[in-house]
Amino acid sequence: MIILPAIDLKDGKCVRLRQGRADDVTVYGDDPAAQARDWREQGGRELHVVDLDGAFAGEPKHAAVIRSIIEAFGAPVEVGGGIRDMEALRAVIEAGAARAIIGSAALEDPAFLSSALELYGDRIAVGIDARDGFVQTKGWVETTSVKAVDLASAVAKTGVKTIIYTDTATDGMLAGPNLTQIAAICDVAPTCSITASGGVSSTYDIENLKSLERPNLTAAIVGKALYDGRATLRDMNLAAL
Repeated sequence: MIILPAIDLKDGKCVRLRQGRADDVTVYGDDPAAQARDWREQGGRELHVVDLDGAFAGEPKHAAVIRSIIEAFGAPVEVGGGIRDMEALRAVIEAGAARAIIGSAALEDPAFLSSALELYGDRIAVGIDARDGFVQTKGWVETTSVKAVDLASAVAKTGVKTIIYTDTATDGMLAGPNLTQIAAICDVAPTCSITASGGVSSTYDIENLKSLERPNLTAAIVGKALYDGRATLRDMNLAAL
């Protein structure tokens, strides 16, 4: 598995939210590019970046900051948050993102997802954020009646090769990932590489993810545990081998 440290952007700063709530935020730094450089120096192979302001607003809000992060990290960076039209998608790709993450629009605008795949192929990832098994959209503000497993199955059939599954109830809570739901996502989208996000707080959690024995579970995103010093990126990387 690949471990992706996370940089979440709000008001130009590196932050973490608890369960995606904009009113429960912890600021970890005001220089995202320096943080990206630090993750690279600690052994980061890939980086996960989310424009939280963009996710809430429905359009990217940190274009210049994201470009500086990509340049500072110097290795593959995936970027999401507010990518809901072709202009926003093109801007992220042109900034140098290895993958652009389409979230809400994957559910609400299948035609956009189809066009994105036609233009950029494997550089498109779909982010599925869910609470209690149901998809959430617009920065986790709205909970739909669509099951996450149904959306995962549907986007896999469109040709998407990467799904990033975030369990919003566990995100930022340091309580461990939702193993049952992650396994289910892997099973309904066998042609996709699945990235687990939410609740990963220790090397023990990485071992638990590996114990699912799902060959398409290829990556995990870690945020708060690294920022709080509960785990090191080096130890996470070793556990993922």
